Parts: sequence; structure tokens; C-alpha cells
Amino acid sequence: MFRQMFEEKYMRFPGGRSKALTFSYDDGVKADKRLIEILDRHGLKGTFNLNSRLFGCERWHDRMDEEQTYLTFYNRSHEIALHGARHVFLNKVPLPEAINEIVQNRLYLENKFGRIVRGMAYAYNGYNAEILNILPQLGVAYARTTRSTHSFSMPDNFLEWHPTCHHTEEELLPLAEKFAAGAPENEFKNREPWLMYIWGHSYEFDDDNNWQKIEDVCDLLGGRQDIWYATNIEIRDYAEAYGRLRFSLDGERVYNPSAIPVWLEIRGKVYRIDPAQTVCFDKEI
Repeated sequence: MFRQMFEEKYMRFPGGRSKALTFSYDDGVKADKRLIEILDRHGLKGTFNLNSRLFGCERWHDRMDEEQTYLTFYNRSHEIALHGARHVFLNKVPLPEAINEIVQNRLYLENKFGRIVRGMAYAYNGYNAEILNILPQLGVAYARTTRSTHSFSMPDNFLEWHPTCHHTEEELLPLAEKFAAGAPENEFKNREPWLMYIWGHSYEFDDDNNWQKIEDVCDLLGGRQDIWYATNIEIRDYAEAYGRLRFSLDGERVYNPSAIPVWLEIRGKVYRIDPAQTVCFDKEI
């Protein structure tokens, strides 16, 4: 291996892992309860994107009422995130109305669940440059699109976070098998970490009568020591902490100004950098 390959630094997830898995499901429907049970059984984590003015719309994919929603998501390890108060195209209404959709959605979820809510999924994939520009001012840290990448790359822009694939796509199982079998740290040139991001609507498992599909994927990917199971916001915040690392001019020292530990790999060795810690890298190759 060329020496320069050893000098490159690669983000590693908590515990030094090179792979992370996350799920994102929309609308707050009754089928979410069954999906959560499956995720919990396999030790997996997901993000559930909720509207705040559509409770009890049973004819719209059997949405949960307000109390059912609260009981389903309160005090769980899964994340709740924004999906607009009324599930409208944010790019097809005046900007003040779009802002109100996000603000009212966030105010409700934060007050109801006692959490700070910073994530979002675009309803109908409706967004534009105006929306992208306004989201940080509204406290939104990331927003998921519906554009599949069929890759395991980290997002270039967390406000345009493209998932790996929708669970109805034929590519799901082959991608899951590749993800389970692969190890980025064993690659020659591209040793960047892998992120698999699966999204959808849990009512689709009822519509298609194929709950076994998600059972199989979770059984394949769950319970593994080499994968970090995280919510969307945990991945976004970890990536931000990694991006805040400060390196010496010669690249041989690193300082972590964040409040959480961060892992990186250099020269085939993984280092943990604790908060407010400076670490010197081993120079031997």
C-alpha cells in the first residue's frame, strides 16, 4: 500500500466501527407499532417523522390519534422528527406558510414529548432553495429526501440527506447483504465509513402483505458488533463532532473540542479522542 494511503484520516463511528445503520419512517400510522417492535427486537434504531394536525385520519393510511401517537413514541430510544403540520408540499405554498408548517410542527412535538426536535423529512419530497436556506434558522439540523442513492456514502449536505433506498425497492436485500459482508477498513483506496439508510412508510408492509421482508433485513443486520445502530439525529450530530476536530499543521495531533468522544482511523489504527483531549498519532507504519 502506498505510504500516502496511511496518512489519510477516516471517520469511524462510536466504538471505532466503520459502519452505521439507520431507519426513517413517515406519517405516524398504526403500523409503526409493529415496526417498532421489530426494530426493538433486533436492537435497531429509527426516526419517525410525524405530522401534528392529522391525528386520527384513519382513511389516510390509518393514522394514529393523538393519544396513540404519544403512547407509541414517548420515552423510547427512537427519534421523532418533523414532517410538516399538515403534510403539504413546502415548495408549493408561500414561504411564510411553509415556515408556519415547520414551526407549528416543531412546537407541538417538543411540547408534547418533552424533547428538542431538530430533524425533518420532506413531505412529498417538496423543497427548494428557499426552504434549504430557511431551515437552519428554524432549528432544523437535517432533512431527508426521497432520492435513493443505492450507496453507503455519508451525505454531502444534511439538509438534503438522500437515503440509501426505500424498503420497496428490489435493491434492498442485495444492498443489505453487501453492507453486512463488507468492511470499509479493508478497502485499498476508498476507506470512508459506510452508512446504510432505509426509509419508507410502515403501512406499506400491510398494503403489500410483506412484513417478512423487513423482518429478514433486520435479522440480517441486527445484533452485530461491527455496526453502529443510530437515529438520524445521532448520526448527524456525530458527523458534526467529527468535523470539529482540530489538527496540528503537520497532521500528527488532533484536539476534540466537542462534548462527545470521536473516533478516527489513520495508518490502520483507530483512535478515540475524548472531549477536550489532544491525541498524538503513532508515527510507525
